[in-house]
Amino acid sequence: MRISLNWLRELVEIKLSPEELAETLTMAGFEVEDIEDRRTWANGVVVGKVLERQPHPNADKLSVCQVDIGAGETLNIVCGAANVKADIYVPIATTGTYLPNIDLKIKPAKLRGVPSQGMICSLKELGLPTDVDGIHIFTQENLPLGSDVRPLLGLDDVILDLTATANRADALSMVGVAREVAALTSGKLSIPEPGEVSISKNTGNLTLKIADTQACPAYIGTVIEQVKIAPSPEWLQQRLRAAGVRPISNVVDITNYVLLEWGQPLHAFDRDRLKSVASSENLTIGVRFANNGESLKTLDGQTRTLSNQNLLITANDRPVALAGVMGGEETEVHEGTQSLVLEAALFDSVAIRRSSRSAGLRSEASGRYERGVNRAELEIANRRALSLISELASGILVQQEIADTRPDPATWSRSIALRLDRVNQILGPIDLGEDTGELQGQDVERILTALGCQLTSSGEDSNHQPTWSVSVPPYRYRDLEREIDLIEEIARLYGYNRFCDTLPEKSEGGYLPLDEELIRKLRAFLRAEGLTELIHYSLVKPGEDRQIVLSNPLFAEYSALRNDLLSGLIDAFQYNLEQGNGSLNGFEIGQIFWREEDGLQETEALAGIMGGDRTVGKWSKSGREEPITWFEAKGTLESIFRQLALQVEFQPDCRDHRLHPGRTASLWIRGNRLGIFGQLHPQLRREKGLPDSVYVFQLDLDVLLESLGQDEILVPTFQPYSTYPASDRDIAFFAPVKISVSEIEKVITKAGKDLLESVELFDEYRGENVPQGQRSLAFRLVYRASDRTLTEAEVEPVHNKVREALVEKFGVNLRS
Repeated sequence: MRISLNWLRELVEIKLSPEELAETLTMAGFEVEDIEDRRTWANGVVVGKVLERQPHPNADKLSVCQVDIGAGETLNIVCGAANVKADIYVPIATTGTYLPNIDLKIKPAKLRGVPSQGMICSLKELGLPTDVDGIHIFTQENLPLGSDVRPLLGLDDVILDLTATANRADALSMVGVAREVAALTSGKLSIPEPGEVSISKNTGNLTLKIADTQACPAYIGTVIEQVKIAPSPEWLQQRLRAAGVRPISNVVDITNYVLLEWGQPLHAFDRDRLKSVASSENLTIGVRFANNGESLKTLDGQTRTLSNQNLLITANDRPVALAGVMGGEETEVHEGTQSLVLEAALFDSVAIRRSSRSAGLRSEASGRYERGVNRAELEIANRRALSLISELASGILVQQEIADTRPDPATWSRSIALRLDRVNQILGPIDLGEDTGELQGQDVERILTALGCQLTSSGEDSNHQPTWSVSVPPYRYRDLEREIDLIEEIARLYGYNRFCDTLPEKSEGGYLPLDEELIRKLRAFLRAEGLTELIHYSLVKPGEDRQIVLSNPLFAEYSALRNDLLSGLIDAFQYNLEQGNGSLNGFEIGQIFWREEDGLQETEALAGIMGGDRTVGKWSKSGREEPITWFEAKGTLESIFRQLALQVEFQPDCRDHRLHPGRTASLWIRGNRLGIFGQLHPQLRREKGLPDSVYVFQLDLDVLLESLGQDEILVPTFQPYSTYPASDRDIAFFAPVKISVSEIEKVITKAGKDLLESVELFDEYRGENVPQGQRSLAFRLVYRASDRTLTEAEVEPVHNKVREALVEKFGVNLRS
């Protein structure tokens, strides 16, 4: 909010400079984003009178003016404005004046051969908005020549651009800021108290009908006749411009002025236009929620289709305004308006927030209603507006109707118990220079009293510290609810910088949580295998089973939460191919969500996709790309598991319809399902135009991290290398295809026990001379001892035991 210091000084005594006041407000939680010193905009600009105007001898569009600025001799000034003439008072920038808004320093010059000793200024050149194309002409008569123009134009002012926190609805008004300044600086308040307004007849054809009293607890409608619409007086226009509001007419300007002064939105309807909309001389102003499909053309010229979330003001049930947001164009005040209906109302903050969002429209009024308008000062703001309309627009009040369902005024305040011991416990010691101390009872009483609270002593607590019952003023009712809120106010007004800084006695080195450290290590291993990390939105298209669908999505295309990572990776692979970037090797770590019978579930997953040629150069292959095979893709995963020291078992799986039923495996660790790995289903590949060799995997990150967190993995064990040679043996046999190599390796390892160092499959053959339904497998077994060279007599019994175990367990047909 833009705060004019000239206006603020009328409401509260200010003893500080603008810079000091800005610093004080910022330290108290009201950030001053900018200080606009308007006094510099027209420093050196004075009042002058044009005595004579002659056309320029060498230019048709220029004039040569003789100007008196009260300095003894007249100035010769060349002017290009079309509205310059004799006998007018104008602002004159004298020689040496600097105009910062147009970055111009006035110097003696010659224009088309005629000397010019200054410049006649327009309002734009002085930094003020205007619709007039030309120089500014003062409307006042007999102005003292040579006097400073700044008081006449409202440029003897400083504007503070102030931002209030969301809980401080009271600070969105000049009166609220004045109260805050008074509490911070002990300045005397001079808030205007409008007197009672007289209603000449109080009889008429206006009635009120409030359909939803919760959405509209109070509504005051006042009929005003014999209104004369005209421009506002200069003082009112200057205050509105300083606040960033464009003056329109006296009535509209008054409603905006009261909004800025008291924070209470008002709206003025043209009464005759209301009757025209209502098609009746008898007016019933109503407040109700809109029906779906109703429409209203608002003051910004847009016709809006309404929903049942929009709160409306109606005339005989016809929409005329969006309540608390914006008026309707059909009933706005115009130059020919002669009678008004002035609305002063309270609306529920939630109802206005929903209505504003539904209509896609925010305004100064809706911003205040959303934060909460002070219900105790509705009548004050209304009387202030009515007295100004009577004074500035000659209006006569003929009728006032009130619909009030607010609770009893006794409930507009609340009492909060406050303990001094708790205040000091929360805030800590205060800095007293060379010593420290604690806040005293008189400090607390002084601060809270300055905020408008009333304190009543309620004795002492068990530590013999005083306690109070604090009555909160109505304008802080929404903000001050608990004891901790009062403690925050004490700290804010006493000064955060006056409390002692307390640091930990001993600082310790930081460290990463175990899970984060393991995830970083996992990311590094995945990148080392040539996989690029990808990031996708958690929001996806709806339509999948067990998906969680949002009730208020921003876009229909992103209205559900993803229940796996594979779909996003497959789409990314397809997109890269279509963009000519080739096959994608990538991975992603992220949250997935799904719906169960017992509620909503969420976990973190790791997924990847592989399908591109991982070699760097193609020259050795004549430029041909060689996609990775199923075993190479599986080997990538196994390499990562090996670096993580994990024993992962692969088992055949065919449950995921997106994966090839004969080339898919589930992954297991110690009997816990880790995830899935496989090749994309041929039908899915054809639909998306993907190559044959595309492989994906998805792992449950919680299971993976739990396994990595085992002590035997976290704490590596030293195992010395044997210095003795190994003894190799090969074994070949026919085995049924349904028996997996991993099962065979388990039996071999168990039978070989301590002497067997490694088992490696080096050949598989199916075809001629191999029985139907079987395959030929060949393994190399390496035997080694750590303390001696093994002899034939030691190796052969163990090797025979392996052979016998294979025949006994699987019934293999040994070939060697």
